[in-house]
Amino acid sequence: MSGHSKWSSIKHKKGAADAKRGKIFTKIIKELTVAARIGGGDPDSNPRLRTVVAEAKSVNMPAGNITRAIRRGTGEEPGVAYEEVTYEGYGPGGVALMVDVLTDNRKRTVSEVRHLLSKHGGNLGESNSVAWMFTKQGCIVVAKDRADEEALMTVVIDAGADDFRDDESHWEVVSAPDAFDAVLAAVKQMDVEPLSAEVAMMPKNYVKLEGKVAQQMLKLMEALEDNDDVRNVWSNFNIEEKEIEASLA
Repeated sequence: MSGHSKWSSIKHKKGAADAKRGKIFTKIIKELTVAARIGGGDPDSNPRLRTVVAEAKSVNMPAGNITRAIRRGTGEEPGVAYEEVTYEGYGPGGVALMVDVLTDNRKRTVSEVRHLLSKHGGNLGESNSVAWMFTKQGCIVVAKDRADEEALMTVVIDAGADDFRDDESHWEVVSAPDAFDAVLAAVKQMDVEPLSAEVAMMPKNYVKLEGKVAQQMLKLMEALEDNDDVRNVWSNFNIEEKEIEASLA
């Protein structure tokens, strides 16, 4: 169903995240700082901050790092000011791309994103060139061997999920953004740890990629996500799970 969901969940399963923990820490620190700046430093009253703190803990970020990042966001400690920007463009095979960044230097970041797209068979587009192809939704991916289909479906629908999908070796739970926290909490109450869980820009339609074009797209995804300023990459590609696994082998 969703190429991006397969990509995210397989990377998680293979431990690619742990291999780049330093970069993950850098990105989460930026997220903590921005979330605290926008909504305050108390996770109980700041849902966005609460989500990022949970993510930080899930990758074993030291508590001191979390606290300092939050204090920089609230202005209690000096730090860099980050700006949220989304760039739109196209990848190999004409797939749509939305690249979500946190940057302290917009000129540097747009130059880097443009270079990576060009290098891997894509190009940067104008504002709103592809945004209309996506909708913001909560997306939770659960490995099939971690949860019974009927039990999981019942729990997430009761918690407010809008859709429950079969995506090869995974279940994909889709919800409205404001229902995401409740649905995720319901999944975790089943003692099920999702492979990925995020409020994402989900494509309305998908473009199937195969062979060399598919591999080129996966290399572009890796290159973009490896950039320190890039926090999320959304795309409407659909690639067979075996091809994604092969690219990460």
